[in-house]
Amino acid sequence: MLGQYLITFREVLEASLITAIILAYLTRTGREHLTRYVWIGVYISVGVSLGLGAVIWTTYGTLDKPSKVLFEGVAALIAVAVMTSMIFWMALKGRHIKEEMEERLGVTVKRGAMIALISLSFIVVFREGLETVLFLTPFLVTDVAGTVAGAAIGIISGIVLAFAIFKVGMKINLHRFFYFTSILLILLAAGLLGYGLHELTEYVMVTGGDPGWLGANAYVLDISSDSIFYHKGAIGSIFAVMFGYTVKMEWIRVIAHAVYLAVMLPVVVMIYKRPELIEKFTKAFRKFLKVFSRPRASDGVD
Repeated sequence: MLGQYLITFREVLEASLITAIILAYLTRTGREHLTRYVWIGVYISVGVSLGLGAVIWTTYGTLDKPSKVLFEGVAALIAVAVMTSMIFWMALKGRHIKEEMEERLGVTVKRGAMIALISLSFIVVFREGLETVLFLTPFLVTDVAGTVAGAAIGIISGIVLAFAIFKVGMKINLHRFFYFTSILLILLAAGLLGYGLHELTEYVMVTGGDPGWLGANAYVLDISSDSIFYHKGAIGSIFAVMFGYTVKMEWIRVIAHAVYLAVMLPVVVMIYKRPELIEKFTKAFRKFLKVFSRPRASDGVD
């Protein structure tokens, strides 16, 4: 349940921090009476997220075997896509999240405060809830008990840490925290990518297709299913979640796993460690687009 815990903890912490920023801003600016609308948005978003999870789980239970395999593969790939975008978003925006939220709130409270605050808190929390549902779905269909336990512990610890940061005055370097958790999430995403492609390969074979050499085993380890180092064993399961480890792996899984890590790890590390390079590249790219889109003197002349 380590992966499930890490995913839930990260998402709940982000949602709790953003909610705390909104509540702290309203209190600091003498608008405590508006905080109830923030909580209404939070409660609605949690309810909708749980409802979405129930719908996904119920739908999965009605599928036949080939459809379940396809569902697991597609769900894993969707989770990887969303997780990757979330990692990049937090790397680029995480250090300025407090300033951006307070700037947005300054505009929000000048409008129809009730609807605006409910909508804002709903959107920011539901985004984290939706991501949590998508990320946990591939784990849920294979390990219900571990997923529920990991998610429950992650929810509690995420809320406690957020409370400590804003109420008790605990000092924590959020930029560094998000950096290290992003690295762990990249490892998780790489494993999920490989798992998703494995399930799609299995679906092709179950339905009579031939995945070719990509579906052939790249390696097979001589480890019995009762060993603690088997990918479902006590130790092997931890490596399976964190590193995508399994006793046998197809070529498509090996290649995708390696390529994802080779691209994501250096890029994300550079964003966190050398943000000035990213800013220079962004400015240069915008300048290039501006020059490229500028109308030429010959435009419109026959």
